[in-house]
Amino acid sequence: MSKIVIVGGGPAGMMAAVAAGNNGHAVDLYDGNEKLGKKLYITGKGRCNLTNACDIGDYFENIVSNHSFLYSALYSFTNENFMALMEEHGVALKVERAERVFPVTDKSNDVIKGFKNALHQKKCHVRLNEKIVDLIVEDDTVKGIVLENGESRLYDAVILATGGKSYPSTGSDGNFFSVLERYGHRIKFPKPALVPMNTKEDWPRELQGLALKNVTLTLSRKTPKGDIKVKSLLGEMLFTHFGVSGPLVLSLSSYITASPKTYELILDLKPGLTMEQMENRLQRDFEKYNNKNFANALGDLLPSKMIPIMVELSGIDPNLKVNQITREQRKKLVQCFKNLVINVAGLRDFTEAIITSGGVDVKEVDPGTMASKKIKNLYFAGEMLDVDALTGGFNIQIAASTGWLAGNAIE
Repeated sequence: MSKIVIVGGGPAGMMAAVAAGNNGHAVDLYDGNEKLGKKLYITGKGRCNLTNACDIGDYFENIVSNHSFLYSALYSFTNENFMALMEEHGVALKVERAERVFPVTDKSNDVIKGFKNALHQKKCHVRLNEKIVDLIVEDDTVKGIVLENGESRLYDAVILATGGKSYPSTGSDGNFFSVLERYGHRIKFPKPALVPMNTKEDWPRELQGLALKNVTLTLSRKTPKGDIKVKSLLGEMLFTHFGVSGPLVLSLSSYITASPKTYELILDLKPGLTMEQMENRLQRDFEKYNNKNFANALGDLLPSKMIPIMVELSGIDPNLKVNQITREQRKKLVQCFKNLVINVAGLRDFTEAIITSGGVDVKEVDPGTMASKKIKNLYFAGEMLDVDALTGGFNIQIAASTGWLAGNAIE
């Protein structure tokens, strides 16, 4: 039996502790907060979308960074394994739209209770309000940890699950990256991911609070050789006081790998219609409202809040009678419906990011065990690794799977 320390009481750390405890090790789980799973409390707006029920093979299409690194982790501890473990420890689950899995109660606290029940069953010792600030490393082997008060404690193995830099108020501040760099680990520069975007245009801010459903949003990068389509997604988005947010925007933000100002979003308000079909639809509406002013003829196609914006963007006089609109004007309006450009001014910061992109370079981590290739008896789990995925429960599953693999790898 080894004496194991896990640093970080999020889903990765708790799962690592359960796995290590399951193998009979003496486990100490440290967290600098006053309670476990502090970031889980706010996940999914407090409901905790803890995993996704899709086929495990489909996960890799939703992983943005280093998906091949996660094959062993996700197939060793699948979404079905995770759901079974939660239900075994008292968490009834339900599957909602897009295969997202939530507790039946819609309370993240119940997921944390499930983790606590598992930790108690495996006799893991939880140590709260104790912040770890350094490692004890001798001859490229980790020997223990150093607490904030300067006290050193020795262990046979260390699992780091301290998170990235998103939501730093929960304790996920990224400070341990500098510790690892000091011991020779390479860190990919952390940046916000699954984060809202500021826009160069003012009109999105005028639509603050408006949510659009069943629209397509395309991320495109502007280069000297022309625009390059990066990713296109169908779903929901939200206009805010600073620009845009919502599931589509958050997901597309993870594909921004260069200066955000070199990117634009292209909004298709009617993805179910081709350009020709859109024009035909406009013609029918214009015939219906033949004698009305243009500004009063778009109510069947747009939310009322968006009509003044669309009128302005089209360049058509709002008081022009519909029967006076030219073919060229109508074609420009079709472009507004199908290819509405929103220029990205920047990403919001880590305080609004759901996860972190970047972290410990996975080339320096064994994908089959989550063990460091540079420091013996040191393991990693969760968001501090350079892996990230889209919304939908995939990131918490990655945390659980990497934690499980790390906890099981220790002999």
